[in-house]
Amino acid sequence: MEGSSPKPQSSLRASWAIQRRVIGALLMREVLTRYGRHNIGFLWLFVEPMMFTLGVTVLWTVADAAHGSNLPIVAFALTGYSSVLLWRNMPGRCIGAIGPNLALMYHRHVKVMDIFAARLLLEAAGATISFTVLSLFFSAIGWISPPEDIGKVLFAWFMLAWFGFSLAILMGALSEQSEIIDKIWHPASYLLFPLSGAAFMVDALPTVAQQFVLMLPMVHGVELLREGYFGSTFKAHYDMGYMAVVCACMSLLGMAKMREISRTVMPE
Repeated sequence: MEGSSPKPQSSLRASWAIQRRVIGALLMREVLTRYGRHNIGFLWLFVEPMMFTLGVTVLWTVADAAHGSNLPIVAFALTGYSSVLLWRNMPGRCIGAIGPNLALMYHRHVKVMDIFAARLLLEAAGATISFTVLSLFFSAIGWISPPEDIGKVLFAWFMLAWFGFSLAILMGALSEQSEIIDKIWHPASYLLFPLSGAAFMVDALPTVAQQFVLMLPMVHGVELLREGYFGSTFKAHYDMGYMAVVCACMSLLGMAKMREISRTVMPE
């Protein structure tokens, strides 16, 4: 019928198609900017985190580090440090990300969220490929056993990614309002590493210490991840409902702040 408005479903499909193209183009731009076309190029996306994880695994193995459980040190290091790489690098990529990409905002389809999404997807992809490849490799050579519950592993990985995503968009938006965010995040990220559950088992801590560390959302994700791998060999402590509530609150705050800064950084 002439003069009728487009169907909402068609409009939504068209908007989604545009959004995919925008984020895809930003992803390609980010890969080329960060890794270039020389040497192994975009393969650094997952080779770099693999090198970090392997390095930590070797150091912990050589040092025979104590971690409060009977898990093999290789399995302990892989599940712990891989989870840290998943969430810790995301905020660093979003903090101060708008300034260098401000010129892209002149394209009406490019929004602040697109800049953040491209960087976050890249970080998540690199950490996920690294974790998957190393898990398959260590399983193949007999250093670790396959996961006991792959469903728990996938859910824990998703929750850790959501935590990193929500924290990143909140910190990224706040960094556009205050330079102090960048100064605070770097030391804070190093302080959070030993408290994140990557280097200890919650069950091995005193009760008071358990209550303290379980206030940190990522500890719940790490505990569930390890239960998915080695649930029959230790007692895990986690509350995924609590972690989901914290991630949801940070996501909402991040979205609100992002909408606020969009009014100031978006070109007229």
